[in-house]
Amino acid sequence: MKAHYTAVLVMMVAATGCSSDHKSDQKKLETQQTQAAGTFGYDLAFLKKYKEAVVLAAPDNAEAQAIIIPAYQGRVMTSTANGDGGNSYGWINYKLIESGQHQPHMNGFGGEERFWLSPEGGQFSVYFKKGQSFDFENWQTPALIDTVAYKVVESDAHSVKFQINAMIENYSGKMFVIDISRKIQMLTKEDIANLLDLPALSGVKAVAYRSTNVVTNQDETWKPETGMLGIWLLGMFRPSDQTTIIAPFSKALSAKPLITDDYFGQIPADRLVVKDSVLFLKADGKHRSKIGIAPKSARNVAGSYDAEKGMLTIIQYDLDPQGQYMKSTWELHKDPYNGDALNAYNDGKLADGTQMGPFYELESNSSVKALKEGEAIKHRQSTFHFEGDKAALNAIAQKVLGVNIDQIGEIF
Repeated sequence: MKAHYTAVLVMMVAATGCSSDHKSDQKKLETQQTQAAGTFGYDLAFLKKYKEAVVLAAPDNAEAQAIIIPAYQGRVMTSTANGDGGNSYGWINYKLIESGQHQPHMNGFGGEERFWLSPEGGQFSVYFKKGQSFDFENWQTPALIDTVAYKVVESDAHSVKFQINAMIENYSGKMFVIDISRKIQMLTKEDIANLLDLPALSGVKAVAYRSTNVVTNQDETWKPETGMLGIWLLGMFRPSDQTTIIAPFSKALSAKPLITDDYFGQIPADRLVVKDSVLFLKADGKHRSKIGIAPKSARNVAGSYDAEKGMLTIIQYDLDPQGQYMKSTWELHKDPYNGDALNAYNDGKLADGTQMGPFYELESNSSVKALKEGEAIKHRQSTFHFEGDKAALNAIAQKVLGVNIDQIGEIF
């Protein structure tokens, strides 16, 4: 009889615990659903309605969170430094996700870091089929980096790892057999300070994560004459009339900065300013423009500052100044391995008046190598967001990007 009462008591306690957990989860969901647009809680509730979402938090700060979607190739959709009610940093294409329909050419779901492969154009492109002209009608983002879900192979409260095996063919007819792995790891305040060479963080709220991306060759040796693959990471962020992209450059290997600024025609002078060692691009989502910086001129950091909301964003990525980088312009190339290490893009209306965004992008690329079977290329990128005291933000901007907040505000 005593054993029977004990069993009943255990069941009652367990049921009470489950009920309590359920109520807690339900209350959290209701709170998320009532958050205002533009907040992390709003975006979390929205994404959970349509896809499985992995939510990570920093080991030392539960308010610093990120949302990753396995169905979107392990894409980091958005993050926040301040919990459910905090600003949501990533741009999300609500209409496309809500529609449940796939689009021709590319599915621009959004997200502040997505995994792509390069090159986009040229004789080694994986976005155009052999013999096609390099026109928008023929451009097609491969399903591998557009609609295919990536499998979760490891996860905990602070990190998640994805893996997929695939085959992909380039414009020249070379078939690549590859393994892709991608891991997203939330960073602690100490990690942030160490990576950016900062003193202990104070006066700011911060969230940061690092992605480690690996492409392994599972077939015959890659050859320069038939093409190679690079890793390309692109982040889509929310613009404002007072947002500016900051891209520092180096003169150590090239006295003249190796900058490409005419991807979509000449950028007006009131939207692009190149100073002695830093480039500024207006990021208001109102004029389509793109810049690229070659590896010999690039630095391993870039960022943006939203003066309206007082938000500083920084990306830090692996850079090989002497490495080969795939060229991606939509044409056949005389020098296909002389591409950009860093790109930045401001969205705007197309010629027909339509627009996907508005958003702006910060992008980094890996160098490429003639991989033997079993060899791999690896590309890491860390994304940091800071909000808080202007003096504290200024100290970070000066240390990492070489500019001060007031200078950014006066550029345009």
